[in-house]
Amino acid sequence: MTKIAMASDHAAYELKEIIKPYLIEKGYEVIDFGTDSSDSCDYADFAHPAATAVEMGECAFGIAMCGSGNGIQITLNKHQNIRAALCWLPELGALAKQHNDANFLVLPGRFISVYMAKEVVDAYLDAKFEGGRHQIRVNKIPVKD
Repeated sequence: MTKIAMASDHAAYELKEIIKPYLIEKGYEVIDFGTDSSDSCDYADFAHPAATAVEMGECAFGIAMCGSGNGIQITLNKHQNIRAALCWLPELGALAKQHNDANFLVLPGRFISVYMAKEVVDAYLDAKFEGGRHQIRVNKIPVKD
């Protein structure tokens, strides 16, 4: 069973709690890194452990969300081996995987309907990385010391 890391802040807590069982119904195991309520909190507290779980191979990929999606995406992308893509349309979700091999899908919790969020998730899950010229580009993303 494929494990998915999930993380959100308070602004996207309700959406996370809807998407989580949706993923479980599809046969995924969800590891929820929080938050666990709609009480105000800081997205970084949940993004970093979720990103680490993906980097360490404990989860195959992740789905994260905050109010705009920007804060949690920026935080996730601070991790050298994370490619987090903010997506609000199914085409963006598919392209994030196909062209960027995104290992985190990020949703803008305050700016997306539940219906559209599920459509984006499905497009991301169904897509496959195309490799080729895209692999060359992905290889250039990490900062080399």
